[in-house]
Amino acid sequence: MEQTTYMVKIGDKVEYYPEGTTYLSIAQMHQKDYPYDIVLVYVGGKLQELRKTVKADCELQFLTTADDAGHKTYKRSMSFLMVKAVYDTAGHDKVKQVRVHFSLDKGYYCTVKGDVELNRDFLDKVEYRMREMAEKNLPINKRNIHTDDAIALFKHHGMRDKERLFKYRMVSKVNIYSINEFEDYYYGYMVPSTGYLKYFKLFQYDEGFVLQMPEQDTPSVVPEFCPRNKLFQVLKESTRWGDVMDIETVGALNDCVTTGSPQELILVQEALQEKKIAEIAAEIASQPDKKFVLIAGPSSSGKTTFSHRLSVQLRVNGLIPHPIAVDNYFVNRENTPLDEEGKPNYECLEAVDIEKFNKDLQDLLAGRTVEIPSFNFKVGKREYNGNYMKLGPNDILVIEGIHCLNDALTHELPKENKFKIYISALTQLNIDEHNRIPSTDGRLLRRIVRDARTRGTSAKNTIAMWKSVRRGEENNIFPYQEEADVMFNSALLYELAVLKQYAEPALFGIERDCEEYLEAKRLLKFLDYFVGIGSEAIPTNSLLREFIGGGCFDL
Repeated sequence: MEQTTYMVKIGDKVEYYPEGTTYLSIAQMHQKDYPYDIVLVYVGGKLQELRKTVKADCELQFLTTADDAGHKTYKRSMSFLMVKAVYDTAGHDKVKQVRVHFSLDKGYYCTVKGDVELNRDFLDKVEYRMREMAEKNLPINKRNIHTDDAIALFKHHGMRDKERLFKYRMVSKVNIYSINEFEDYYYGYMVPSTGYLKYFKLFQYDEGFVLQMPEQDTPSVVPEFCPRNKLFQVLKESTRWGDVMDIETVGALNDCVTTGSPQELILVQEALQEKKIAEIAAEIASQPDKKFVLIAGPSSSGKTTFSHRLSVQLRVNGLIPHPIAVDNYFVNRENTPLDEEGKPNYECLEAVDIEKFNKDLQDLLAGRTVEIPSFNFKVGKREYNGNYMKLGPNDILVIEGIHCLNDALTHELPKENKFKIYISALTQLNIDEHNRIPSTDGRLLRRIVRDARTRGTSAKNTIAMWKSVRRGEENNIFPYQEEADVMFNSALLYELAVLKQYAEPALFGIERDCEEYLEAKRLLKFLDYFVGIGSEAIPTNSLLREFIGGGCFDL
């Protein structure tokens, strides 16, 4: 019987391959045209693993580790290799759990539970085993099994987190990946084999270690580990909160929703945040010289609600807070710097009239009366409307802006008068012990929900803007995290189960032929892990209300 041959278009080239040819074999023939390893492929606009085969005439677009989806695939696959290497090095009977906690610097912070002494010697052996498997180029196989069989499999392997997770999966089949005899579940695609996993390093840190990996723009370079100790302590504290409540993973959260008391979970989480905000306010009040509270954080961190709640607690401590937005000191639009695309760059420091900002704050500190401006975004000009201010002995300014942690913004103000706060939604929940939830996913879902509610912005447009938003954060916020006097984590253990009901309709509204559809599909698949929670029990002063609405601070 004659074998069917199909036409395959790759860029401007048209080639012909017999039915059943793997995309991997085609990628290997074209690898010389790409600077970095090809790890995935778009087939007619649909993302596929390279293990798939040609079944019809198609157009291929290869993705490398320098692309977003390819970079995530590399990091996911590297986690799998690391977990197997830990079990191989220590012995399966000695390891109770390998846990991937959260991002730290350019890698993942991980811990090992069991009869294992986690020291440099052990990590050297794990790293050696990882490199050994990479050199052998072992295939990363994939098989599709019934969900009930997956639950039994993970129960047998003692992977309780995955057993709980799949109890709530409505799909009938589950994809299981394996390296030799070692099987695991991973949320998302994997590279074809271990030979792709060449760039990594293990660093011992605190009670665990960091699996350091390349950044997307330099996929073959492993950066040195630069610990961010303040950020780590906040992440560790948040993880401890989840552990204390026995909610470390999505499966545990779903158990709480279906058999426990989600209302109690909500109240405890809100009480923990209020306690933290009260502690920050008390710390500020204990230092009379602090006249400027400077708050910064990435998009959708809940800065506005946090500022209001902090102001309430400052009043409890006998202070009189006055909010000031740095945005009101924007230069007039015609003077706004342009970005590389020729568009106004409102996120760069030069978009702010720094000298005027500093002069006004200096005058307030000296006891003089100052007229505070407001920026009219419709006409693109700064305006003065009689908003006069003078600081008394108990008055304090609460200033919010993306550059607030950067001393260049307040270069004329004495350090002893400034108190800096970094706020971010640092997701403490993970899908299971090996599959982490990026904090950026939580913030993106918050923004999709808020933008649809308050600005009429579609999920498609919010996703389209997200890359630019993230670039601004990388340049203007994250480099100054460690400059903060305190850090506040605005993420709530239960929030993704609430956001689910608001985000899903918006994401389903993105058409299949849109560039943003693949990201929407990924987020929908992610939200499918959660059992939903209604919003009725959420307090009106909750940070989550800033996004879903119904808050007491809503204008």
